[in-house]
Amino acid sequence: MKLSKIYDPREMNSYQFVAMTGLVMTILANIILLFIDKTVENFNALYLCWFVFFGLGTIVNFNSKPDEHDHHHHH
Repeated sequence: MKLSKIYDPREMNSYQFVAMTGLVMTILANIILLFIDKTVENFNALYLCWFVFFGLGTIVNFNSKPDEHDHHHHH
């Protein structure tokens, strides 16, 4: 089990990359909402969605064969 598949963008698959991008966008949106003093109902559910999405991507990544590491061509 290569732990670098969790934190190294070069080792991530497309699912993990999308989840990380989504998470960063969600955090930025959250900061903006705090700044303008607005609350969005169920906004925190987005964090759970990205976390689950990343988790599934990580499972797929760990189960993928080493020769499939290039995440530029999608299956």
